[in-house]
Amino acid sequence: DFEVNFIPDYKILHDAGYNVLTYDLRNFGHSGAGNGGIASGGRFESRDVVGSLAYARGAFPDMTIGLFSRCLGCNATFFAQERRPDRFEGVRCLVGAQPVSPGVITARMLKLSGFPMDRFADVERVAKLATSFSMEEMSPVHAAKKMSLPTFLYQVRDDLMTDPSDVQSMFDNIPAADKDLFVQDLVGGADPARSLPTRVGTEFAWHSLFIRNL
Repeated sequence: DFEVNFIPDYKILHDAGYNVLTYDLRNFGHSGAGNGGIASGGRFESRDVVGSLAYARGAFPDMTIGLFSRCLGCNATFFAQERRPDRFEGVRCLVGAQPVSPGVITARMLKLSGFPMDRFADVERVAKLATSFSMEEMSPVHAAKKMSLPTFLYQVRDDLMTDPSDVQSMFDNIPAADKDLFVQDLVGGADPARSLPTRVGTEFAWHSLFIRNL
């Protein structure tokens, strides 16, 4: 187990004038177990996104809501939008950091460990037995087709655990009438000890400026 410190990033948002509601998804951090402790790539976790929106609207009814969703949290947001689009009425935007398909990250991790990739189909069978979902069904790529919010996606360049084509597929599937991709090479993270070189692609020029400041 390891701990990732998100506080420096929350501080950036707080200092910019935002109120920040943060929570642990089921089976992570201080949250309790759900669905038998099974992680589902965002499918079961999408219920936590819906729950957080319900809480925010009840506790802060006069505030405008935007979503900043990381990794599995971004996957969960895609699935939540697909399952319960009614709960996203009035949400202004989604900033999605490093969404990744479970099949992609699992394959990359196993390959780096020296696992014989001709046996990956066995891994997929075991995963489906444990979760009832195939790797493809746990990928947010198809759910991205239902995303109706103004969406900004970004990911680390040359990250060992991801593949640029994965997030590119999500971007391609978001059903916006007009899409542009603005790309810039930045450093992600407020903590110098944990910062990473990041290639950022955005639909709008102002999104690109926003993420540079973020």
